[in-house]
Amino acid sequence: MKDRLVTRVAWVFAVLIVAVPVWAHHGNAAFDADKRVTMKGSVTEWFWANPHCFLQFDVKDDSGNVVHWVAEASNPPDMINHGWTKGALKVGDQVTVTLIPVKNGKPIGRIAAVVLPNGQTLGGGFGALPGQPARSGAAAAGSGGGSTSNEAPKQ
Repeated sequence: MKDRLVTRVAWVFAVLIVAVPVWAHHGNAAFDADKRVTMKGSVTEWFWANPHCFLQFDVKDDSGNVVHWVAEASNPPDMINHGWTKGALKVGDQVTVTLIPVKNGKPIGRIAAVVLPNGQTLGGGFGALPGQPARSGAAAAGSGGGSTSNEAPKQ
């Protein structure tokens, strides 16, 4: 009886040891979930791979300086469910990106939506249902030439 209890406690402990790092990896603490920053820029790289896709793009700030942004998207299967393809973006494409910025002000964020050169709007995943606009948030000051918005781009 005592051995069985020890075994169960050991299994619970083992599961918690594995589960906590996985949960922490998918945390949102670094992102300002109530902000949306929208900016126009030029694609420098579209990285399509597990566990997350990444969009890198350049934006001119208010002073005319080029700011290099990196935006995380969801995983490829989720992105496909939102209308994305591996070839959706090409280097040099002019896009409008709405993202959820990081709290520390660096040019990093999560994609909420991207307006492609053909005018099509694609969501960034992260739990939004396909065909629905990204969740809106409170307006706040952005950086890197972007503007803030309480609404996601219309689809």
